[in-house]
Amino acid sequence: MSTLNAVHAFAVVDAKSVGRDSLLRAMVFVPIGLAAAARWIFPAALARIGLLLDIDVLSVYPPLMGYIILLLAPVICSLVVGFLLLDQRDDSTLRALQVTPLPLQQYLMYRLAMPMLLSVVLTLVALPLSGLAKLEPLALLAVVLAAAPIAPMMALFLAAFAANKVQGFALQKALGVLLVAPALAAFAPMPWRLLLGIVPTYWPARYFWELQAATPASWQTLAIGLVYHGLLVALLIRRFMTVVHR
Repeated sequence: MSTLNAVHAFAVVDAKSVGRDSLLRAMVFVPIGLAAAARWIFPAALARIGLLLDIDVLSVYPPLMGYIILLLAPVICSLVVGFLLLDQRDDSTLRALQVTPLPLQQYLMYRLAMPMLLSVVLTLVALPLSGLAKLEPLALLAVVLAAAPIAPMMALFLAAFAANKVQGFALQKALGVLLVAPALAAFAPMPWRLLLGIVPTYWPARYFWELQAATPASWQTLAIGLVYHGLLVALLIRRFMTVVHR
């Protein structure tokens, strides 16, 4: 019961922190705002640009913008939690937790579960709103769950490998470059496309595109992605725990 009380207390503090911080509140609504723009603003603007440049921009717009909206909420949530963990590590809050009734592992599970759940809710709203996901409800839920591990994965990467917030911002920019890589899969031929599988975001993107194309073996992509993500999260948790106990 003490663990549940501690988790409830953390949840209340987090909710108040988000409520007081205008930047955090705005970040929560970014995926919804982008989804609305993707449906009602961007297509007309891109059509005009395509006419001026004589380029069929709209042919690549749905898969690429759908990929962005699919991963936007997990990425935003991961950055918030990643920098929060860096702060708590720097001010020794995580060390203090080691002598409380709440085990550090359980606190970490809570800290990582919250952004993942929030990203699922936001993406379940944003993707249908964008009009770029012509999927049945179960397929939509599956692709959103396939992308959800990106949130704890990136948060752990920042907290485990950045020595401070300055390095955290540098790693954030590096991760931004990696997020662009799976978009190349829409154009890269085989076998080069498979090399992009090293990038974790490739698997939810590929699964999303295969569902859109009604590819029969899309479940294999989902399975590979979830196993790969699970392995990376486990390794990053181990690395993070090593850093905290130094």
